[in-house]
Amino acid sequence: MIGKSRTKKANIALFVPLNGCPHRCSFCDQRTITGTAYQPTEEDVHNAVKTALSSKQKYDYEIAFFGGSFTAIDRNYMERLLSAAYGYVKSGQVGGIRISTRPDAIDENVLDILKNYGVTAIELGAQSMSDNVLALNERGHDQNAVVDASNMIKQHGFSLGLQMMTGLYGSTAELDVYTADRIIELAPDTVRIYPTVTLRGTRLGELFERGEYKPMPLSESVNLCALLLDKFSEHNIEVIRLGLHYSEELKRDILFDNYHPAFRELCENKIMLDRFFEMCEDAGIDRGGYLRVYVNPSCVSKFIGHGRANIKRISERGLYVKTIPDSGVLPYNMRIEVQSGGVAIPK
Repeated sequence: MIGKSRTKKANIALFVPLNGCPHRCSFCDQRTITGTAYQPTEEDVHNAVKTALSSKQKYDYEIAFFGGSFTAIDRNYMERLLSAAYGYVKSGQVGGIRISTRPDAIDENVLDILKNYGVTAIELGAQSMSDNVLALNERGHDQNAVVDASNMIKQHGFSLGLQMMTGLYGSTAELDVYTADRIIELAPDTVRIYPTVTLRGTRLGELFERGEYKPMPLSESVNLCALLLDKFSEHNIEVIRLGLHYSEELKRDILFDNYHPAFRELCENKIMLDRFFEMCEDAGIDRGGYLRVYVNPSCVSKFIGHGRANIKRISERGLYVKTIPDSGVLPYNMRIEVQSGGVAIPK
């Protein structure tokens, strides 16, 4: 099964772009990725939380410091931001604090500080578990740093999140699957998957313009990330993000057109379509026929596909389906019945 039931959670996100990072990775332009180069203050923390809490939409909030290497920034500045956030944790108005950082910016001392300020979740930018890929992309650490930091984080009682990138310079689909398998061995609570986007002003962009780097096309990226999404879900690891957030700056600076704002939807659509065809093949349904397809209500649009793409693909095989919501079907699964004979395809 893909995914697991979620409580209604949301991040109150504050971005700390480029601040404190000791390396400039090949793919990195945080100003473009986050849409801002502004460094948040304690007042920004208060304003962001108050705005979120005043919304009519009620969520289980976490305050999230993203966009840079949070534990590598100036220590006094880091603690001022944490102190501003911690008051809302103590009062019970938010459930905790989430931060993202580099694997080589984690040690026992910094974990003690984070614990004292109510941090509950730490995400590490692993990106790849291939030492060669990490070196080619100037990450400044190896895979052992990811393993060591992950183990320390879990031993200190934090929720562990790991972030990976697909299609990096020097990587392959096979190496990206290897990275996912190594991440699964570390048993994180959550994962984010970011297909590499080639941006103007980055080293990766220069390599692309010189013909030394070939980005992964969108269709291949969808195929790969659908596989990874399914793989993580089989191990009950929640993929909380798949693809970069849309921004005008991102679209402006992209050098190779393999970005899609609904990337996760494309991957989920593929999983549903592949599963449908597999079940039809197993049941001996080839071409021609009218089918009832029962899916979980949360997956109706995923089965139909972006722009009804899945329905069109199915009809090309002479199969015609009626999609029926059924809460008794597990998410990302389906039950298929042949209307003519009423024969049900096994789950």
